[in-house]
Amino acid sequence: MTAEKRGRKIIAVGSGKGGVGKSTLSANLAIALKKLGHKVGLVDADIYGPSQSRLLATEGVRPTAQGQKMDPVPSPHGIPMLSMGQLVKPGQAVAWRGPMAANALGQLIDAEWGDTDLLILDLPPGTGDVQLTMVQKYKPAGAIIVSTPQDLALMDATRAIDFFRQASVPVIGMIENMAGYACPHCGEVSDPFGQGGAQAAAKSMDLDFLGRVPLDIAIRTASDAGRPPAANADDELFAPLAQRIADWLKAPRSIAS
Repeated sequence: MTAEKRGRKIIAVGSGKGGVGKSTLSANLAIALKKLGHKVGLVDADIYGPSQSRLLATEGVRPTAQGQKMDPVPSPHGIPMLSMGQLVKPGQAVAWRGPMAANALGQLIDAEWGDTDLLILDLPPGTGDVQLTMVQKYKPAGAIIVSTPQDLALMDATRAIDFFRQASVPVIGMIENMAGYACPHCGEVSDPFGQGGAQAAAKSMDLDFLGRVPLDIAIRTASDAGRPPAANADDELFAPLAQRIADWLKAPRSIAS
């Protein structure tokens, strides 16, 4: 049975380009959505460059299996998750051709997710075999596009949006990441990657703009240490993003056919 047949919605988080902070956002959004009452699971679909086991503090924990299906690994934040990073040795390259990577993704998604009602898929960059398998076999309820404000990232984000539209996967909206940097010494805000590019792109493509996340060393260090800031009681960055996604999920258009 696919995830959709079991009444479980899938939200794909994509970018079209690497290095825009998509994995960090996926982990924090998963935690923020759980705090809103969803039973959330996380699949690290970046087969070649997995990072979620670091972000959710599950490094070194291998999943068990029931027959042919894996059991997701519980994380300290209450998010069950599966990642290729839990199945290979640290630093080991996954040198697989596209069909093998797509098959691995299927095993991660078709695991024993129990009563999980929402799966967050942290996708790899691009629009290749892994993405094609995901949209054709599992039909996500929606997709979130992450981009930095710079033009090069927006070019690739536009391609990702076109990919999901061709696959008839609704795009929930865009998130602008690394949007502005506040100097910890003087407080002056600068924009190393530009300003407002993702919001302008969303408007031009008639998409919802979900919000922006600043370039903040505290987000990076906490997430890399396995303590995503969305888990903090005083989180004001990821909670509003999660609320907009939750509102979208409640809308009639988000109900899987």
